[in-house]
Amino acid sequence: VQLQASGGGLVQPGGSLRLSCAASRFALDYYAIGWFRQVPGKEREGVSCILSGATHYADSVKGRFTISRNNAKNTVYLQMNSLKPEDTAIYYCATCGVGVNIYPTGYWGQGTQVTVSS
Repeated sequence: VQLQASGGGLVQPGGSLRLSCAASRFALDYYAIGWFRQVPGKEREGVSCILSGATHYADSVKGRFTISRNNAKNTVYLQMNSLKPEDTAIYYCATCGVGVNIYPTGYWGQGTQVTVSS
């Protein structure tokens, strides 16, 4: 299982970015795929997870972020709108599960840096 995240960058507050997570060596639609973010010195946060068509979000991003998948392209996307400075983090895509929170289930891609700053 290989996951490749891309799409991070520098954006002003209120702006948008779209992250992509491309899968190789496996069919992505067999797995729940999600996004996690990490700020140095803080706990990792499960941001979003898509499984069997159902989408789940952390409260901190609800209404601003949208996760989607394109099975033909074997890719999962995270559309991030109305970005805030507190969204600044390294974002990782990974296989995921959903309980009380969104949690990782073992396979990770590399991170992509998102910086929200004026």
